[in-house]
Amino acid sequence: AEEDGIDKARAAAFDARMFTRPPGDKAYACFVRRYEPDHLARHPQQKVSAMKLLVTTEIPQDEETSEKIINYSFRLGLNYRHRSGDFDSSGTCNHFVPEDSGDELRLGCGVDCDGGGINVAMSRDDRSAIVRVERVRIWQNSKPDEEPSDALVGDADDKVFRLDRADIRECASLVTDRKELAEIRRKR
Repeated sequence: AEEDGIDKARAAAFDARMFTRPPGDKAYACFVRRYEPDHLARHPQQKVSAMKLLVTTEIPQDEETSEKIINYSFRLGLNYRHRSGDFDSSGTCNHFVPEDSGDELRLGCGVDCDGGGINVAMSRDDRSAIVRVERVRIWQNSKPDEEPSDALVGDADDKVFRLDRADIRECASLVTDRKELAEIRRKR
């Protein structure tokens, strides 16, 4: 079964670029950006001062079918320049080709219950993820059980973010599952 008309070979090639290798049963990709004061000075309407993105791909172990179904998910962490605290979001992803992108394959990631989402492309050199935001629901880390506190809305200088590939351990702060956290800390 093709993923909404996406060619499997193209999806596999995108995955190999994102995860720097074919992902196998489970793989992680981490992208990080901390915006320098001079960048923020040039973009006075940018609300985000730092962003992390962890993309995970996994083939569930209990699949009864012979066809492998790959699950993609994301966790996004961010800090604001004029608000204290750490904020995050998470959801599931699928490959897609946006109408306005020519033929560029991306991951489209959404948050449950109409929480908006992001889409993720890879830079030409595969060293960066290009994250595009329209609206994505976020939570304050110190209050994970409360209602979502806010949404990051992609306006003015908060529409497109270039995040640089980083060591997987840089994204450890986004992981809440203890087993998964231990796995990430072991990765090199």
